[in-house]
Amino acid sequence: MKEKLTYTEAYEELNSIVAAAENDEISIDELQAKVKRASELISFCRNYVKTTNEHIEKVFNELNSK
Repeated sequence: MKEKLTYTEAYEELNSIVAAAENDEISIDELQAKVKRASELISFCRNYVKTTNEHIEKVFNELNSK
């Protein structure tokens, strides 16, 4: 995934894929690509949350050490 993506955009795209799958709107021809894209989006979101959490912890630790 090389495009510049925000967490919100990734989350919305992932929800769109899930909704389409739940409503049988994804053909078998599209399924493999959609599953791959969903996997990329999940990975992106997990990494984003992890990085954000680490940043917040660092800021709080710096504040508490003063």
